[in-house]
Amino acid sequence: MRIDVLLQSATETLKDSSSSARLDAEILLAHALQKDRSYLYAWPEVEPLAIQVMHFEEMLAQRLEHYPVAYSVGYQEFWSLKLKVSPDVLIPRGDTELLVETTLEKLQGIEAPKILELGTGSGAISLALATERPDAIIVATDLSAAALEIATENQQSLGINNISFLRSDWFNAVESMQYDLIISNPPYIDPEDAHLSTGIRHEPLTALTAPDKGLADLKAIIQAAIPYLSPNGWLMLEHGYDQGMAVSSLLQHHNYRNISCLSDLAGNDRINIGQSPSN
Repeated sequence: MRIDVLLQSATETLKDSSSSARLDAEILLAHALQKDRSYLYAWPEVEPLAIQVMHFEEMLAQRLEHYPVAYSVGYQEFWSLKLKVSPDVLIPRGDTELLVETTLEKLQGIEAPKILELGTGSGAISLALATERPDAIIVATDLSAAALEIATENQQSLGINNISFLRSDWFNAVESMQYDLIISNPPYIDPEDAHLSTGIRHEPLTALTAPDKGLADLKAIIQAAIPYLSPNGWLMLEHGYDQGMAVSSLLQHHNYRNISCLSDLAGNDRINIGQSPSN
């Protein structure tokens, strides 16, 4: 079967289970052929090998069960970086790039900034920051040894050398020092949230959900971060679309300064930032 026919058929197959049916089909077919997506348009008349079609159809069947495309192909683009991913880590999302953009703004004028990322997963945030600020000194933690292995592989494949990965349950294994910026995209989904029955059910629950309606880890980080922040250091947290006011209130309760809540591309509350409390 020709490439163009395969794509048309796959798009029809996926249209009821995926909002990006055509894109998903292209990514999966390109992966099966070990080609770039541009190849699909340059050579629509090519008939792939039977084994390639079989692999493509297997991935389509997985996609019909809402298995993430990124896990099928083994990578995800983030901040123009091609990052390895697996079911051991969350898939980096475009909304999280706002966290990177905001961090870079706050680091302007600071030479060799010290950055701590809590819950690094694939390493996406720290790797993006490291590429933009090669002078930065970055420590990135995760409780999952499997996640840290993937993050380290991504660091090595990108040739980045200014990140130290550390296994730690939030601050437990972090050296007692002060950072110019602490950043985290922690678990923040309510364990009862209906969205957990959709595609994200294939991602690691420990990196998605938290007790207390999703606020438990956010609360813990906000309270514990204070002694690790420099006098004018910043804490930056990604959170759920409906948690903006709650996280702002937590920051206020612990006397953080210059608190603000930023919206994502869809206009939803997504990030809260606060500056180190005054002594």
